[in-house]
Amino acid sequence: MREANGVGSGVEHESASKAHAALRGEGSTVAVAESLTGGLLAAALVDVPGASATFRGSVTAYATELKASVLGVDEGLLAVHGPVHPLVARQMAEGVRRLLGATYGLATTGVAGPEPQDGQPVGTVHLAVAGPGGSLVSSPRLSGDRATIRHGAVTAALELLVGRLAAGAASH
Repeated sequence: MREANGVGSGVEHESASKAHAALRGEGSTVAVAESLTGGLLAAALVDVPGASATFRGSVTAYATELKASVLGVDEGLLAVHGPVHPLVARQMAEGVRRLLGATYGLATTGVAGPEPQDGQPVGTVHLAVAGPGGSLVSSPRLSGDRATIRHGAVTAALELLVGRLAAGAASH
């Protein structure tokens, strides 16, 4: 659902459209693992007509233990660092890629607020994309209210995927 204030606006749709076009261009698929974004990333992807050609599905692993039991995130990593960590994002992306049989896995974890979590300040975000050439993590610092941070993470994740696909296409 798009909000009138621009949160979840056309920027997400444009980024999702670019992601699908790039995926189609190389005959690839994507699956997403979400925590912080709670389904918004999957929603942005399926909002694009024809999404079924490239979108495999998603796992919203909001509870920490699901990151381990469903997505295969290392329990020791979660015990030491908590769920908001770059390596957790990487393992979530790798796990959903494997679980759903996609060419690429895309993951989001972080703190949208309104309060800090596990010692991490609001706006801490970790995103990852995993694919045939390995994994890439991005940790943008976002600001604003909860909705703004969550939608900003969706846009940043889609841009990370598009950038990864463009880099892969350039190396062929």
